[in-house]
Amino acid sequence: MELQDYTYIIVGSGFSGAVIAERIASQLGQNVLVIEKRDHIGGNCYSETDPETDIEFHRYGTHIFHTSNERVWNYICRFTSFNNYRHRVLSCHNGRNYPFPINLETINHFYQVNLKPFEVDNFMASIRDNSIKSPANFEEQALAQLGRGLYEAFFRPYTIKQWQADPRQLPASIFNRIPIRKNYDDSYFSDTWQGIPENGYTSIFNRLLADPRIRVLLNTDYHALKGRLNPNACLIYSGPIDRFFDYKYGKLSWRTLRFDREMIDTDNYQGNSVINFPDPDISYTRIHEPRHLHPERRYKTDKTIIFREYSLPDKGDEPYYPIPSDANQRLLSLYRQEAAQRTNLFITGRLGDYKYYDMHQTIDRALDIYETGILPLTRLTHAQ
Repeated sequence: MELQDYTYIIVGSGFSGAVIAERIASQLGQNVLVIEKRDHIGGNCYSETDPETDIEFHRYGTHIFHTSNERVWNYICRFTSFNNYRHRVLSCHNGRNYPFPINLETINHFYQVNLKPFEVDNFMASIRDNSIKSPANFEEQALAQLGRGLYEAFFRPYTIKQWQADPRQLPASIFNRIPIRKNYDDSYFSDTWQGIPENGYTSIFNRLLADPRIRVLLNTDYHALKGRLNPNACLIYSGPIDRFFDYKYGKLSWRTLRFDREMIDTDNYQGNSVINFPDPDISYTRIHEPRHLHPERRYKTDKTIIFREYSLPDKGDEPYYPIPSDANQRLLSLYRQEAAQRTNLFITGRLGDYKYYDMHQTIDRALDIYETGILPLTRLTHAQ
């Protein structure tokens, strides 16, 4: 088929684009053109195997699949099976590791006490800032819940490194995503289903995009190609929403990441897949050791690979995370109003919606777009 013959065009091959492409091809029997600017499918969930150690790693940071959404779980399990990995994170403060998110062990270890679960509420009431009644930002929310000690140790310097912003400039809602536990539960997630795809994330995308009616163009910039495409096609766009409209109202700001890889002559460097480093004298935010994500594989190597993660302001190449400021929300509102005027356009994904999504949320949103947007639009077109 020629490019102008496609009536379904998808920009981006992460979970948003791949799921919608799979639905259109398998359920509607239609041809789909997927345009991907990178040299691989899978977006930021892309995984690959290190040739020297045979350790599979996630190129864009550790990704743990977790969900309590039965529809999403049933859908994704058609394309992969999962191991029994459960994510547990440590936070290294002043050279000592603490369980994170904060739980009873963190509190006892940090304050050198031996609280019982029923004693936690009274203890926290004694250390938190009770003068803050209506927290207006990240810092006030943290102080109102945790007090100065835990906030300064685990949150303030880490947040400055991670977001490139003072916590007083960030909304309280960011802090609210982090659970505080009064027991010894050290699991990072509490969802019903969790794990890592047994054959890696890339294998999922290979299966999602395997239908012969799906054509994938890698190393291709949609904006350079759009003049050759069918202007009346149904377009699903998962790139940055401001870029789609040529920055008509201005640029949204993003946070990006850099990962520095190192090979180490030991079979186990840190004993955990992810350790946070909140202290301000350490420039990176965390270290990933991917061998721990697949305990079922029992890698036979006397070497390991680690990735030091650095958080940076985006320069326009790799936007990762939206920055939830009032100014950005005003810009986003203008772009959404512009998009709403087009009946055959669906903008989605973390970049398109300018919203922090976990993988299961991205899949759920993609299924919704297909079922409540694309499918009715297709039926209407055929009826005409």
